Amino acid sequence: MPLVEHLRELRNRLAKAVLAIVVVSVVAAFYSEQLMQFLAEPVPKCDDLTNSDGGNCAIVSFNTLTSPFTTTIKVSLMAGLVVSSPVWLYQLWAFVAPGLHRHEKKYTYVFTAAAVPLFAGGALLSYVILPVSIKVLLSLTPGGSANILSLDEVLDFTIRMVLIFGLAFELPLLLVMLNMVGIVTGRRMLGWWRGVVMGVFVFGAVATPTTDPVGMLALSVPIIVLFFFAVGFSLMNDRRRARKESEGPSDDEASELDHTPEAVEPAEPVTALPEQTSRDRVNGYDDVT
Repeated sequence: MPLVEHLRELRNRLAKAVLAIVVVSVVAAFYSEQLMQFLAEPVPKCDDLTNSDGGNCAIVSFNTLTSPFTTTIKVSLMAGLVVSSPVWLYQLWAFVAPGLHRHEKKYTYVFTAAAVPLFAGGALLSYVILPVSIKVLLSLTPGGSANILSLDEVLDFTIRMVLIFGLAFELPLLLVMLNMVGIVTGRRMLGWWRGVVMGVFVFGAVATPTTDPVGMLALSVPIIVLFFFAVGFSLMNDRRRARKESEGPSDDEASELDHTPEAVEPAEPVTALPEQTSRDRVNGYDDVT
């Protein structure tokens, strides 16, 4: 396809993806109140301010006149982006797929099939530990003080935790994909395990918005377990690749070329023509022509 056709195809795919997000966001706006209650559920709520002494609970409120509107828009767009993800992911796949080999398409199927449950598992884990993390943060409130939390900030905190946990759970999958395309071997990943364990715990301590060890351990331990699963899979994949390479490439793959230079044979002696043996020169040249 020429470049103009590619751009037209990209425009059509983007239009369909955006349309799906907008339609789902509009529908989610009618259920925005239920969505906001669901996302703010981990916060222990007080009946009145007198019960919030020492941070055992909090009052969730809107602090500005425009906060109800902006929060509704934010929650609706987030719901539209998440719920319509099968549509816009398919549009992205449909645009890229024609340029992929058969084995590359297989890898993308595996990546998509594993990425969705991993992200969902991380998001679910973050939502489970949110009540514990929020209680730890509220417990730092000194006696005689009350907590009045902005619903917009609570939603930002919840969404940030969900995204951090969900994306962090994709790290082992990224390592597996790098191994499947031949960039990193399983043996090399196994040699990284000390640095990975240390780095994951540091990342868990820095990335989680809470200061308690519960959030850090809840994020770090599953990632480390998934990392060793990725190492085990990569080691098995390396053995499978070694056996496959001995059988030759598949039908839609090009064979590897051997670029090793070959030895050059000695040059043969050049025999002059009888006409070129004459000492006569014409205009300074001894060529018979």
